[in-house]
Amino acid sequence: MSGTFVGMPKFPSGPFPVAARDALADSQLRHNLAHATGTIRAKRARVVAEVEEWEALRLAGAGVKESALLDLATHLERLEETLTANGATVHWANDAAEANAIVASVVKRHGAEEVVKVKSMATAEIGLNEALAAEGIAAWETDLAELIVQLGDDLPSHILVPAIHRNRAEIREIFLAKMAAAGRPAPADLTDEPTVLAAAARAHLREKFLRAKVAISGANFAIAETGTLVVVESEGNGRMCLTLPQVLISVVGIEKVVPTWTGLDPLLRLLPRSSTGERMNPYTSMWSGVTPGDGPQEVHVVLLDNGRSRALADEVGRQALRCIRCSACLNVCPVYERVGGHAYGSVYPGPIGAVLNPLLKGAGADPLTDSLPYASTLCGACFEVCPVRIDIPSILVDQRANVVDAHRGALPARGHVVETVAMKGAVFALSDARRLRFAARFTDVALRVVRRAGALPGISRWTASRDLPPSPHESFRTWWTRTERVAEARTGGHDRA
Repeated sequence: MSGTFVGMPKFPSGPFPVAARDALADSQLRHNLAHATGTIRAKRARVVAEVEEWEALRLAGAGVKESALLDLATHLERLEETLTANGATVHWANDAAEANAIVASVVKRHGAEEVVKVKSMATAEIGLNEALAAEGIAAWETDLAELIVQLGDDLPSHILVPAIHRNRAEIREIFLAKMAAAGRPAPADLTDEPTVLAAAARAHLREKFLRAKVAISGANFAIAETGTLVVVESEGNGRMCLTLPQVLISVVGIEKVVPTWTGLDPLLRLLPRSSTGERMNPYTSMWSGVTPGDGPQEVHVVLLDNGRSRALADEVGRQALRCIRCSACLNVCPVYERVGGHAYGSVYPGPIGAVLNPLLKGAGADPLTDSLPYASTLCGACFEVCPVRIDIPSILVDQRANVVDAHRGALPARGHVVETVAMKGAVFALSDARRLRFAARFTDVALRVVRRAGALPGISRWTASRDLPPSPHESFRTWWTRTERVAEARTGGHDRA
């Protein structure tokens, strides 16, 4: 599992460029991604254009999240107080292992052998499904896209649409081949029409909803003022999970806290437009602990750190914790659109994943994480669409510096020896005026050597994608000296001012 989040061993463990190269060779994947992201972009653009004060709304949303982060400890303590007062049991988890152990212990205490789940990035991040499976507990995903990924023994590739890399013909084959082993089988005459596929999934899931004793959710927001958790979704599966089972366990990242109900207002207006291209979410569920005779009668809330405190301490990167998981940045990213989410090696792909993963794990953690800040053209499209104004390009540049700093003094990585030697030589020459003057004499020779050796390993990394400039007729220093002498000769050496 090196280079991945706990519980996600199928993701590539190598650097992003290696996985991206493989993804680029898959023409069907590129077609699926281009069609899906293009459709979502167009829907978002239409509904955003309807809001005259969209930029003011972005500023308001960013302000709510930023104020929560600046005094996070206070708001979390308040959230624990209000949740407890509402009858919920609050647990604190420092990392994935602690969170998984807490959830598993609650499920086993109730003698449950299966649970139903609302789509949750936090539980995917910690590998909860795999941890529960190791304890003999089956965790059933109830979101349609997550169900497709689970039945296909696949991995999510998008924050909002985890099965974005699949087309409907592929989904039909998955349902026909895998549904029977997991419960109610797909109809023998199943077609690839979206409504037919959705109906098959609905029938398959309904028996799981009706018999489940325990449900697991995440939360889009956690309101400290009232101890209320909020989940927004589009299919109604979340509402089924949050109301039918006797026990509800919610795994919530500590950055999801919102201080007051007032602060929730701009976020609920920003999220649906930025994510699904809708004016409002079809289902917005809110629950505050236990209500006798209505809904789950035992509620547990696991407040998860798992690197968030590390990210909070980063003065540049902490703004990434504002993220409301809308996925707008993925849908406009030219890199994501061509390689998909699996190349990022995490449940958080795309531009936000390229900053979140290094922030949560730390620079120097592994080759995959260190490669992610470079998985971007820095075009800035992600910042332009982010509903809470996360300056992802600036964080990426800062994270690149952190990666370099983490490896200072270490031996160059395999395949980067020539580049490392060249950069160290440049530092040596550029840090002293006399050395630079001496090195400038050999510019023409150096360019000739690089052109001739352009196909060699190491050098080809640069020459394959760059055109070397022609050799200058004279250096800047020579030109400056010559023009100064001409000027002095014209003025007789007198001050030309």
